[in-house]
Amino acid sequence: MASSSGVQIPGRLPLLLTHDGVLLPGSTVRVSVDTGRNMQLVKSRLLKGTSLKSTIIGVIPNTRDPEQEADELPTLHSIGTAGLAVQVVGSNWPKPHYTLLITGLCRFRVAQLLKERPFVVAEVEQLDQLEQYMDTDQGELGELSQRFYQAAVQLVGMLDMSVPVVAKLRKLLDSLPRDTLPDILASMIRTTNKEKLQVLDAVDLEERFKKTLPLITRQIEGLKLLQNTRKLRPDDNKKVGTPFKTHFSLEEEGDEEDVDDTSLLERKVKGANMPEPALRVCLKELKRLKKMPQSMPEYALTRNYLELMAELPWSKSTSDCLDIRAARVLLDNDHYAMEKLKRRVLEYLAVRQLKSTLKGPILCFVGPPGVGKTSVGRSIARTLGREFHRIALGGVCDQSDIRGHRRTYVGSMPGRIINGLKTVGVNNPVFLLDEVDKLGKSLQGDPAAALLEVLDPEQNHSFTDHYLNVSFDLSQVLFIATANTTATIPPALLDRMEVLQVPGYTQEEKVEIAHRHLIPHQLEQHGLTPQQLQIPQHTTQEIISRYTREAGVRSLERKIGAVCRAVAVKVAEGHKISKPDPSGPQHGPEEAGDRERTGEEAYRDTDMTAPPEMPIVIDSVALKDILGPPVFEMEVSERLTLPGVAIGLAWTPLGGEIMFVEASRMEGEGQLTLTGQLGDVMKESAHLAISWLRSNAKLYQLTNIAGSQDPLEGTDVHLHFPAGAVTKDGPSAGVTIVTCLASLFSGRLVRSDVAMTGEITLRGLVLPVGGIKDKVLAAHRAGLKRIIIPKRNEKDLEEIPIHVRADLDFVAASSLDEVLNAAFDGGFAATTAPVTHPQVSSKL
Repeated sequence: MASSSGVQIPGRLPLLLTHDGVLLPGSTVRVSVDTGRNMQLVKSRLLKGTSLKSTIIGVIPNTRDPEQEADELPTLHSIGTAGLAVQVVGSNWPKPHYTLLITGLCRFRVAQLLKERPFVVAEVEQLDQLEQYMDTDQGELGELSQRFYQAAVQLVGMLDMSVPVVAKLRKLLDSLPRDTLPDILASMIRTTNKEKLQVLDAVDLEERFKKTLPLITRQIEGLKLLQNTRKLRPDDNKKVGTPFKTHFSLEEEGDEEDVDDTSLLERKVKGANMPEPALRVCLKELKRLKKMPQSMPEYALTRNYLELMAELPWSKSTSDCLDIRAARVLLDNDHYAMEKLKRRVLEYLAVRQLKSTLKGPILCFVGPPGVGKTSVGRSIARTLGREFHRIALGGVCDQSDIRGHRRTYVGSMPGRIINGLKTVGVNNPVFLLDEVDKLGKSLQGDPAAALLEVLDPEQNHSFTDHYLNVSFDLSQVLFIATANTTATIPPALLDRMEVLQVPGYTQEEKVEIAHRHLIPHQLEQHGLTPQQLQIPQHTTQEIISRYTREAGVRSLERKIGAVCRAVAVKVAEGHKISKPDPSGPQHGPEEAGDRERTGEEAYRDTDMTAPPEMPIVIDSVALKDILGPPVFEMEVSERLTLPGVAIGLAWTPLGGEIMFVEASRMEGEGQLTLTGQLGDVMKESAHLAISWLRSNAKLYQLTNIAGSQDPLEGTDVHLHFPAGAVTKDGPSAGVTIVTCLASLFSGRLVRSDVAMTGEITLRGLVLPVGGIKDKVLAAHRAGLKRIIIPKRNEKDLEEIPIHVRADLDFVAASSLDEVLNAAFDGGFAATTAPVTHPQVSSKL
C-alpha cells in the first residue's frame, strides 16, 4: 500500500500501454507485457535501470486491440497513473513476455509526447497534490468522506473476519487517510474497466467520492442479496467472505489477471470469424477454461488450443493479382524456358478472371534436381500476390506431421498444414510440398496416405487436423508438389495431382540462364562487379560441356562460384599491394608468365605481382588454371573403334544419360554372361536380343568364331554395361543390345554419332518407351547427331526445343530391321529381302 502524499514524480516518464486493466493510485496489479513497445520499455528501462527513478513508469489504459499496436501508436488516454515496478518476471512460454507487479503512486496528465519508438516517452504533469485535501471533515466534502467511510466499514463488516486479508483491511480503513479510500476500494471491488476509468478521470476528490460511492453501495446490496438467499450451497457461502479481489494477496491478483486474459481470449475467439461448428467447440472449451485452476496441467493445453484457434485465418485471404500481362512479364524475368509451367499459371489466372470461386489446383512438378522446381513455386506465389510457405517432406515418416497429434498426448501439436496456415496468416497461400516422392513409412503411419485428403479437391474443403478436431477449408490453397520421379509416389496420391514434367535444360538454355541469373547472382554474393570480372559466352559453354554434365544448373552455379572466388583473391590481393618501387625488379614478364604456370604457382606468387588489370576476362587458359583439367571429355568416337559397342539412352531421376553397351565373344559352350548391375527386365531384354539374332542369323549372315550360322555355337558372349557400380534396369535398352550384338557377330562398326532407345519383342518389333525428351537432351549434350526412337514416340518430339531438333536427325523405327539399317553406315541389309530405309528427319 502506498500513499501518494508528498510523492513527486519525474517530469518525463516512459509510458506502459495496458490492455488488461486500469491501475489506480494506491493499488497493486499484475500487468502482462507482450507487445513490441512495452517489451522494449521493460528491457531498456526496468531491467537495465539501477536507480529508483528508473523503476517509475507511467501506466496508460489502452482500449485498442493490442494486435494493432505494432503498426501505429493508438490515441492515448489523457490521464494515467504513475507506478512503481516492484517485480519483473520473464517467460518464453507460450511466447516471450514479461509480467510486472506495479504499485500505483499518483495521477498525471500527458502534456506532450516526446518519442514513440522504441517505446513511448511523454512529458507529464502531476495531478494528485493531496496535501490540500488532508482536511476532509468540513463542508460537503466532509459529508461525502464520512458516508464513504461508513459504507466501506459496512462492506468489510459483511465479510468473514476470520480471513486474514479481511481483518487486515478492516484495520487499514482506520489508519489510511480517507482521501485515498476511493482509489483503493475501487480497485478492490468487482467493477468494470469502464467504471475504473471514470474513477481515474475524477481528478477532483469530491467528484471521485461521488463516482466511487455508488459502486460500494452496489457491492453491499449484492452481498445482502446473497446472504438472504437460503438456496446457497455451503461452498457458495464460503465465497461470500471474499466477494472482491484485493491487492494484498498475490494469488488473488493472479486470478484477476487470469480473468482479464480469459476475457481477452474470448474476444479474440469471437472475432476470428470462424465457422459455427468451430465456434461452438471454442466456446465450450472457454467455459471449461474459466472453471479450471491455472495449476492444472490441462489449463495450459486448453489455452494453447484456444489461442491457436483464434490465430488461424478462418476468413482472412489475399486478393489475387489477375493482370495476365504483368504476370507473364514477371514469370519471364524470374525463369528462362519452362514454357509449360508458365502457360499453366497464366491459364489459372485467366480462369480466375472468369470465375472468382475457382478452387486451387493441385500441381506436381516432376523433374531432375536443379531445374528450378522450388524457385518457380516461389515465383508463382509472387506472381499471384499470395503468401508462400514451403513444407519439406523428404524423410517424413509419421502421419502426425501432416494431420497433427491428438490433444490427449503430451506435447501434442498441430500438423504442418495447420502450422503453415498459422504462419502465413491467410487461408489462400501457395503451399509448396517439397520432395513428395521421398516420403517414408513407419509404425507411426503413412504420411502419403494422410496427404490424400489434403490434395483431393473434393475433400480438402473439410480437412480435419487431429489437434483441431474441427474441419478447416483448404480449397483456396494452391498446392504445388515437387518430385524427382513419379515411380515412388503412391498411385492414389499421384492420381490426385496434375503432373507437369520439368525436363532438363539444353546447353543454349543453360548459357542464357547463366548470363541472366547465375553470373549476376554469384558476382553479388562474392562482392564483385561486372567491371572486375567478365565471363564470355564461349567460356560459359566450355564450363557447361567440359566441367558439368547435369540436367539442371546447380553444378554450373558452383563452378561459376569457384571462378568468382579465384578472381576475388586476385582483386583482394591487388588492393593490398602498394605501388611498385621503380628501382626494384620489374614484374611485367612474370605476370605474363602466370598463364604458363599452374594455378597454384600463380596464386603463390601473386604477392610479388602488380594488381591485375580490370576487368579480368576468363578464357580457356584461365578456366583450366582455376577449375583444373576438364572433367568430361568427348569420348564417344574413341569408344566405338571396335565392333561390339553401341550407345544407348537411359533415363534417371537426375535426367537423361547416354549409356555404352559393350560385347565380346570367345570360344566356349554358348553361354551368355551379363555384368553391370543389371535388373531383371534388362536381363530379359538381353535374352530377347540373343534369341532374335539367332533366329535371324542366316538372314543377316551372322556367324560365330568358327564361321557357323549359329552365333552361339561353341561361343560364349559377354555383355557389359559400364559404370558397374550403378544399378540399371528397364526395357528401353533392347534395341541397343541388339545393335551391339549385331555389330559383334557381323564384325562391323556402329556409327559413332548414333544413339538409340526402344523396347523390343521376340518378333523384332520396337515398342515405345518413356523419357524421350530427357534422353534426347542427353544425346545432344554428348554431341551425337542421329537418334533412333520407336515409331510410336514421334509425338514426344514436339516437346523438344526447335534448335535441338534442328541439330539432330531422328529415325523413327517400328522394327529391328529399320534400327540396324540406321545404326550402320551403308545399312544392314538382309540377303533375302530388300533394304528397308527408315524415315530420317531433322524436322520432327
